Amino acid sequence: MARRRPCGAENTLQKKTGARKAAGVKMHANQLTVTLDTVRILVDEQFPEWQSLPITRIATHGTANAIFRVGDRFTVRFPLLPGDIDPTRRRLESEAEAARELTGRTRFPTPEPVALGEPGAGYPLPWSVQTWLPGVVATDEDPAESVAFAHDLADLINGLRAIDTRGRTFAGRGRGGDLQAHDAWMETCFRHSEQLLDVRRLRRMWEDLRSLPREAADVMTHSDLIPGNVLVSGGRLAGILDVGGFGPADPALDLVSAWHLLEAGPRQVLRLDLECEDLEWERGKAWAFEQAMGLVWYYLETNPAMSLMGQRTLERISADTPSRHQ
Repeated sequence: MARRRPCGAENTLQKKTGARKAAGVKMHANQLTVTLDTVRILVDEQFPEWQSLPITRIATHGTANAIFRVGDRFTVRFPLLPGDIDPTRRRLESEAEAARELTGRTRFPTPEPVALGEPGAGYPLPWSVQTWLPGVVATDEDPAESVAFAHDLADLINGLRAIDTRGRTFAGRGRGGDLQAHDAWMETCFRHSEQLLDVRRLRRMWEDLRSLPREAADVMTHSDLIPGNVLVSGGRLAGILDVGGFGPADPALDLVSAWHLLEAGPRQVLRLDLECEDLEWERGKAWAFEQAMGLVWYYLETNPAMSLMGQRTLERISADTPSRHQ
């Protein structure tokens, strides 16, 4: 007998997203526009030594930045959501500091910060320059069945955890702190997903997941190990992108990668390598669940790949959840 798809709406999602491209479609209602001409002007004015370098837009399923490659060595990243100049600059400076702290601390390459650009040419915010990191993102080269990739992923997570927190603790409001602090957001997600997913069952799952106690102290984490932030080569982990969120958080947070990136067999390899106890493993599932619920409905029309990624993660979680939630 074919296994029932617990989340219920794969065909609906595929019909809505499968044949449509998100290119040129705004993902956020107030999203900024960043054109190639704008980038050319800003780079030429602020980094004249790069005037001879070609600039190309990078096709990405990312949701926070427009990314362009400058020559063979650099990328420039432009925040897509509007904001005030000074807070944006402080955030970019904090992300650059996090990237510098992580550089060379694991065996996997990461982008290195180069400079910050200033507003201009009609673009209203500061922007960042990083080194270019070659490779193929996991959205384009799926490592889900690779045991070798699972071993690499465990090495990465162990390497991150081994970095000294220097007494720092989680200070944000996003994923990585208190699961129950996300109840209001989850209610929004359930309400918007009524026609897309088996919300009745998913609500029951969240009731259990949100109640998992927090026991372990914070460790250093990447904080967003989704396919678009992972580079793959030959079924192996080749590098990590978007490292500005590197910082202290719930040790279970980076376990979202188990559900976003791996099928059941390699997922168990990851768990064994990390020696995860049940509580930590289930909290990792909870963080992946919270993230995936937001992706499915929010990006349904504007970023189909992200929406389907969220749905796939929910299916993996549902398949690994006791039948009393059916």
